[in-house]
Amino acid sequence: MDLFEAIKNRRSIRAFKQEPISDEVLRKILEAACWAPSAGNLQPWEFVIVKDPIIKKELCRAALNQYFIHEAPVVIVVCANLDRSSRKYGSRGRDLYAICDASAATQNILLAAHALGLGSCWIGAFYDDEVSKVLELPSGVKPIAIVPIGYPDEKPSPPSRLPLERVVHREKYK
Repeated sequence: MDLFEAIKNRRSIRAFKQEPISDEVLRKILEAACWAPSAGNLQPWEFVIVKDPIIKKELCRAALNQYFIHEAPVVIVVCANLDRSSRKYGSRGRDLYAICDASAATQNILLAAHALGLGSCWIGAFYDDEVSKVLELPSGVKPIAIVPIGYPDEKPSPPSRLPLERVVHREKYK
C-alpha cells in the first residue's frame, strides 16, 4: 500500500469482526511500531498485548466505558518507559520525549494495521492509574494509548481536516 494512500484512507474503527488476528500479522504490526523514531534512539516504548476478554472488559471500564475495546480480537496498550528516557534526558525525557516516542510508535501501529487490512483506533481517554493497575504495569511505565485492532466491521467516512493555510505558519523576519 502506498504510504500517502495509507495516511489518507486510515480511519478510526470502532466495530470489529470476530475474526482472529494471526501471530504473524500481529508481529508485523509490532515490528513496525519498533521502527518509530525516538529521542536518542532510546526506544522507550513497551507494548502489552491483551486478548483475554476479562482484561479487555476491565480496560473498557478504565477507558470511560468505550465498549468496542472489548469487541476487538486484540488490544495493544502502548506504554512509555519514563525511566528509560529520563536516564539520558532528565525531566524532559520523562515528561515529553518518552510520550512523544510512544506516540510515534502508536502511529506506526495504526498505519501498519491499516496496510494489512485491519482496523484500529487510538484511544487516549482513559484513567492512567486504572489501566496501570489492570495491566500490573511497573512503576515508571505509563500507558499512553489503548489500540483495539481487528478486521473492520464498518467503513467510516473521511473526517474533515483543517486547510493547510490555517495550520501552516511561516517564520516572521524582523
